Amino acid sequence: MQKIAVVTGASSGIGAATARRLATEGFHVVAAARRADRLAELVAEIGPEATAVECDVTSDASVARLAEVVTGLGGPLALLVNNAGGARGLDPVATGSVEDWKWMYDVNVLGTLRVTQALLPALEASGAGTIVTVGSTAAFTTYEGGGGYTAAKHAQTAVVGTLRLELCGKPVRVIEIDPGMVRTDEFSLNRFGGDRTKADSIYDGVKEPLVAEDIADVIAFAATRPQHVNIDRLVIRPIAQAAQHKVHREQ
Repeated sequence: MQKIAVVTGASSGIGAATARRLATEGFHVVAAARRADRLAELVAEIGPEATAVECDVTSDASVARLAEVVTGLGGPLALLVNNAGGARGLDPVATGSVEDWKWMYDVNVLGTLRVTQALLPALEASGAGTIVTVGSTAAFTTYEGGGGYTAAKHAQTAVVGTLRLELCGKPVRVIEIDPGMVRTDEFSLNRFGGDRTKADSIYDGVKEPLVAEDIADVIAFAATRPQHVNIDRLVIRPIAQAAQHKVHREQ
């Protein structure tokens, strides 16, 4: 029976690229996200190897519905990719929006928690499950203006590390992928409230930032290693980015 992979945040960017890639690796992909129209387009592109599920990871009921759909497909749940997340604003701590901080914590941390809790029994029951969580280099490096996002990503990586310890001895791998500078259609645009100029300025002079397909490639690699191989954490940056604050920009 075909193995199932669930990808959250699958309507665009890294999530959509990962859904496409995993389908080519032989998984039946459950693409989950809030925007049903975008999901419908993605599933139509992938074909019968994909199922769309409208899902908001900040909603307990919505995540429970996702779990029901996965169970109804009948196959073993082999892979969960916790990709849903995001950033809002680039304000200093002194003036940061509490509402933005709440949203970032809910999506990045509690969203990962909700989906993992809902699908963990099926992953364990498969006898060979894998959880891949897409974090960020913000999970271990702080920077000015990034307090809310780095706090959320630090918390997310703490959840992942704790889960790996708690699942030791059980047939579920726990993997973290931490991208650096990735240029996608929406991440920076959403962060700056739709301001295209601010969003584009993040990548000014950077010859080749990573793209969504680069991260999808790494996720697929990690998830398709032999089951006894666990890649705890993989950090991936463009060659132009030596560190969070060290980026080569061409004039």
